[in-house]
Amino acid sequence: MGTIKTITVMGATGSIGQSTLALVRQFPESFSIHALVAGNDVDGLAALAREFRPKIIGLGDATKLDHLQKALGGIEIDIVGGAAACSKIAAMPVDIVVAGIVGIAGLPSVLAAVQAGQTIALANKEALVSAGGLVMAEAERCGAHILPVDSEHNAIFQCWQGWKGHGGRQVAQADTAALSHICLTASGGPFLETPLEHLPNMTPRQAVQHPNWKMGQKISVDSATMMNKGLEVIEAYWLFDLRPDQIEVLIHPQQAVHGMVYFRDGSVVAQLAGSDMRTPISYALAWPDRLHWASDRLDLAAMDQLTFASVDTRRFPSFALARQALCDGGATPAVLNAANEVAVAAFLQEKIGFNQISSIVETVLGQATTLPIDHLDAVMAIDADARQLAAEAVTKNRRYLSP
Repeated sequence: MGTIKTITVMGATGSIGQSTLALVRQFPESFSIHALVAGNDVDGLAALAREFRPKIIGLGDATKLDHLQKALGGIEIDIVGGAAACSKIAAMPVDIVVAGIVGIAGLPSVLAAVQAGQTIALANKEALVSAGGLVMAEAERCGAHILPVDSEHNAIFQCWQGWKGHGGRQVAQADTAALSHICLTASGGPFLETPLEHLPNMTPRQAVQHPNWKMGQKISVDSATMMNKGLEVIEAYWLFDLRPDQIEVLIHPQQAVHGMVYFRDGSVVAQLAGSDMRTPISYALAWPDRLHWASDRLDLAAMDQLTFASVDTRRFPSFALARQALCDGGATPAVLNAANEVAVAAFLQEKIGFNQISSIVETVLGQATTLPIDHLDAVMAIDADARQLAAEAVTKNRRYLSP
């Protein structure tokens, strides 16, 4: 890499942001931080600002700006507060925007970056789940580059790049003529071997114990239900311009293989790597080059076996709901995502049991009204309606747990 790339990190204090900044620390000759944005972690954002000295920082919670100013300790950095102002940061010209804000809250900033024609390292799958048609149409119109950061989608991207050597500005521009289908792998989460009759009693503490990855609580629960993989199927549909039946998912507990591309001549190209999010992030940051960094090398000889299995929808009903939402199309995936976010939050607060997550999502899918998704306000209105229905379902299904 000959020049220093400027980076804006949305969700700087979260897991994706932290992994991104770890790479920036390791490669100061390649990357420079232009802006940092966080939701409400004042002290975490201030510490990062003191270290990386960006030109501007943003805090989603505007009520904490005075606290942030004091935490900066006199450092002169432009500060903005509130969701709208933070989204404007995503549109400021830089070489790459890392979209790491979790959930639907990240959609406005993703759309702002897209409409500004940015190159976006996309870690916020909910943006495409809830508004994939809108985001991809705007990317085409505005000339934005979308590079996937999710390990599975990044794996597919690498396989496709290796075959085509294509330098197109969007993943979705890849030629699908020679492709049969793709495969995303899933670990199966912490409850893969748990007897079905025990699943209703699984606790939040157990659900967040992912066997391979270190992730936030919400995505860890989504992995336990396999809703995360369902959302990734929807994300892949938009990223790679495929039919739903061209996206396969296999459970692969060892998580050595992250994704595979099957071609019409019977060939299969797979991407293998260790379970470290810095690997896909580094590929997106350096694209079309690669960074030479000291990651833990995958030792295949040390593995007893690599196994693959189909998804059991009795164990993972949330995965089936996501698949069906994709086939139903329209605003249904947006409803799915909103209901799931509410249900997962309720589970983490011990208001409902583990199996009630999928049942609440299914209830909301049967009740929500849908509108055409042709602008951001429509998406947010659908999201708000689904959240209200999910909150009502949580109240009806509330399970009081013993302390």
